[in-house]
Amino acid sequence: MDLDTITSISTPMGEGAIGIVRLSGVDAVDIADKLYKGKERLEDVTSHTINYGHIIDPESNEVVEEVMVSVLRAPKTFTREDIVEINCHGGILTINRILELTMT
Repeated sequence: MDLDTITSISTPMGEGAIGIVRLSGVDAVDIADKLYKGKERLEDVTSHTINYGHIIDPESNEVVEEVMVSVLRAPKTFTREDIVEINCHGGILTINRILELTMT
């Protein structure tokens, strides 16, 4: 079984008002939690919930985007892996920036 965590853009680039960056795999929640600031840490939220907060650049502490983040925990997902979906404002720059942060 492959235990890699993948991250990708799940919506057409520049086509809509909302963009989604999806993380899937064993480290999905941990990766997203390092970028997310909200009422609770993502590791502490209930599965299959959506949570309001901000994506923060961990190096500069800069607020990158206002987001809604869904956390879906294994095994109750289509892939049977942990999934995090970061819903943000659409636009190529914002979505690419969030994607880059999930890969660092």
